[in-house]
Amino acid sequence: MAQNEVALIAALEQERALLGRTSTAERVAGLLRERIMAGAIPPSTRLSEDAISRALGVSRNTLREAFRLLAHERLLVHELNRGVFVRRLTPEDLSDLFQVRRLVELGALRGVRAVGPERVVALRAALDEARQAAVDGRWMDVGTANMRFHLAIAALAGSPRVGELMEHVLAELRLVFLVMPDPRRFHEPYIERNAEICRLLEAGQVDAAHDALVRYLDDAERELLRAL
Repeated sequence: MAQNEVALIAALEQERALLGRTSTAERVAGLLRERIMAGAIPPSTRLSEDAISRALGVSRNTLREAFRLLAHERLLVHELNRGVFVRRLTPEDLSDLFQVRRLVELGALRGVRAVGPERVVALRAALDEARQAAVDGRWMDVGTANMRFHLAIAALAGSPRVGELMEHVLAELRLVFLVMPDPRRFHEPYIERNAEICRLLEAGQVDAAHDALVRYLDDAERELLRAL
């Protein structure tokens, strides 16, 4: 068993107590999703059905259902005669995700005339979180805070369904962040670009914030495509 798999299994064994008697495929999927998003299970990793089911103390049928849920979210892929793997996104996947982001985030900004102070709270909180993580050198956490910032932009649409869609889109996009060779070089410049968008929204300059977000998304897509 590879060293990274040993570490994963040990971590999942610690989570076993959280499942208890109310274990469900959804909760198993939630644990695996968190590990994938945290970078503990990198793209292209094969997931051992036997090892994970034993580590969590769940049946193989429950684990297979969890795998199916995560495959539906496009985080896992089943390869015939090979097993289940964490997905590695293609350039086409990435461009499609950014197309959805433009529809959702830019649409959210086009739908508001002003953003009140109470609606900026989530944006400011995510921005502060990113800055502190950068000071601490926690670049994966900077990426997480960045996702929360853009979830907060999508939330300006006032639709729970839009928020749920955005969560799935950003979860997929995290698979690209995990293979970036230099997370600091990628994430650091976008902290202040998020800050600019936040300042414009606070000042009531929604159109300018929209235009800044257009440039942000275009630049981020180009940089990620180069990485792929």
